[in-house]
Amino acid sequence: MTAFDKRLHPFREDLAAEYLRGKIEADRFTPGKRRQICSGHVPLRRLPDPTAPLDTELLFGETVQLYDERDGWSWVQSEVDGYVGYAESRMIAETLSIPTHSVIVPATYLYPEPDLKIAPIDWLPMTAIVNVCESTGKHCKLTSGGWIFSTHLAPINTPAPDHCDVARMFLYSPYLWGGKTTAGIDCSGLLQVSLARCCKKISRDSDMQQGAGWPVEYDGDNRVLQRGDLVFWRGHAGIWIDPQSFIHASATDMLVTIEQLDDVAARIEAASGDPILCVRRV
Repeated sequence: MTAFDKRLHPFREDLAAEYLRGKIEADRFTPGKRRQICSGHVPLRRLPDPTAPLDTELLFGETVQLYDERDGWSWVQSEVDGYVGYAESRMIAETLSIPTHSVIVPATYLYPEPDLKIAPIDWLPMTAIVNVCESTGKHCKLTSGGWIFSTHLAPINTPAPDHCDVARMFLYSPYLWGGKTTAGIDCSGLLQVSLARCCKKISRDSDMQQGAGWPVEYDGDNRVLQRGDLVFWRGHAGIWIDPQSFIHASATDMLVTIEQLDDVAARIEAASGDPILCVRRV
């Protein structure tokens, strides 16, 4: 049978998604149930274990297909980018709300009342989506409960004009493999979130992202590059801003940093022998 990427297709030896019937072998198949993330940012892990590798994060308000649940863990597939993994069931809600707004700042707090002096109950990262049911002017109330400062939100599908400027908002955020927030983010997460804030969809991992947009013929001459071009190596990616500015989540410095592209390329090639694989324009 055809080989399928387990990152993007929910199948195990004992269970698989119904849409894979006839394409893969499994003991049984299930159509899945639609659920919604109800916590600010939820680790999606490779195994149902809090110490298992973090592959990505699910953000507040996004929907998933739930295929299995046991021992406090849910096996799900994100409806945002198709990623498959295990999330703690307590962070997933059965009740669905239709999003009206999106978080447009790097992070914002969710308060039990519209009062900045009381302890917040959660924090929501950029591109988290919410349903607003009431506004006091300064604060918006969510149907799921809690209040958010109103200028930290914008109506759903209101794009930022430039993903380079969005990426800069994550400058100095710590590097975290699988992360997608200012609390920790990796190289492909930086690309995905920055473009998502501009209402542009891109896959989660850097190898998948190499099919985004259209190719730029690049032979090492930086003069062909334009602001916003995505630059890829094997296992790494970043965004060209201008001749002096290339932004990426660096596992060398363990933070989001701005460097010159030539310096980054030389360091990677010296360490692993890997040259720049491709450049994509979105």
